[in-house]
Amino acid sequence: MARDFATMEPEILDMAKLCEKNFKIPQELYSKYEVKRGLRDISGQGVLTGLTEVSEIRSYTVIDRDMIPTEGKLYYRGVDIEDIVKGFIKEKRFGFEETIYLLLFGKLPGETELSDLTSLLSRYREELPTGFVRDIIMKAPSPDMMNTLARSVLTLYSYDSRADDVSVDNVLRQCLQLIALFPMLSVYGYQAYSHYHDGNSLFIHTPAAGLSTAENILHLLRPDSQYTELEAKILDIALVLHAEHGGGNNSTFTTHVVTSSGTDTYSAMAAALGSLKGPKHGGANIKVMHMFEDMKETVKDWTDEEEVAQYLVDILHKAAFDKKGLIYGMGHAVYSISDPRAKVLHNFVESLSVEKGMEKEFALYSMVERLAPQVIAKERKIYKGVSANVDFYSGFVYNMLGLPYELYTPIFAIARIAGWSAHRLEELINEGKIIRPAYKAVSKHKDYIPLKERQ
Repeated sequence: MARDFATMEPEILDMAKLCEKNFKIPQELYSKYEVKRGLRDISGQGVLTGLTEVSEIRSYTVIDRDMIPTEGKLYYRGVDIEDIVKGFIKEKRFGFEETIYLLLFGKLPGETELSDLTSLLSRYREELPTGFVRDIIMKAPSPDMMNTLARSVLTLYSYDSRADDVSVDNVLRQCLQLIALFPMLSVYGYQAYSHYHDGNSLFIHTPAAGLSTAENILHLLRPDSQYTELEAKILDIALVLHAEHGGGNNSTFTTHVVTSSGTDTYSAMAAALGSLKGPKHGGANIKVMHMFEDMKETVKDWTDEEEVAQYLVDILHKAAFDKKGLIYGMGHAVYSISDPRAKVLHNFVESLSVEKGMEKEFALYSMVERLAPQVIAKERKIYKGVSANVDFYSGFVYNMLGLPYELYTPIFAIARIAGWSAHRLEELINEGKIIRPAYKAVSKHKDYIPLKERQ
């Protein structure tokens, strides 16, 4: 019988202790050499490493050299994200495809341009290689859909006769194909794992021509392919809000770093997926959901502000939930007073909660959104304000839509590949140097000792 691939040999534990001993760097050295850990300064601001026209994040204004926190703003190619959402909602249409066009081409599309892009994406959705679902996705399904998605992306390299061609036209073609295919790769991966490991019925729907990306996700995922107009509209808004967020977030910076080496599109996108999979980046909304599940079990009266506030205090004191001392969904690396994405999403969450009969849950979320900044300000010294971020409500939205936890982060990827693609093209077109930040060596020099003389 074959051994479990993950079998831990006894000697590995001793080797790991050796790693921990000999890799540990004294904390005071980071201050001594003024290391910007995480590429951030002491106030949490990112170190400037590049220029971009793809998007802009504003969270403060400078007055007499002082950084004064302001309401958060997010611009896609110079257009306010709040105006983008208002525009397509007013015109009663879906907005993610328009957002893709804006990010990739730097301008809002006309009717013909938008129609051409939508038709192209629809055509690409139908071009998943023959047997790919059976031979790649269905065999050895992974319990983590981000791994399944990354594996699928890397395997598509083998089906592309121009895989290593980094000319702008070819990379654009590859990016558009991946943007179109991400929903199928994600949903099919989940369905395969759900069938083989959980015993659920296996059904595979083909993408439907004429449907938006948001509609196709719900069509592919649900056994009866049915969804309401409100469900599709809010999922579409979530995709728009997650499509891009500046060049400095971990996965987008990864895209720039890997692209700067001259590698292929499939490798660059797989690297970005690996970054987004990390719980400090793409998995935050799942943490929010788990926190609220624990809160609903622990707090007896969801309408009692004192009881809810005490639960939040207990979290900060590492006495509740996962004992990490974090109120998930609150605070952001850039925004302080407000996250514009959370503001936009909040406006639609209440409508969906009414349709789903989850008004009590929405009231609890709203209360926590209001109380958490007060509790954090009282219990901790902070350099800037704290507000709800987009993850605070996105997990709740996905939960109301009946989406499985396993797809929360892949849906983030389905949206964010639009931004990754724009940044990859920007890096290639501007032909910068390979990105190589510096690390200072702090190890002591040692003499080489012959093997037989070592202790």
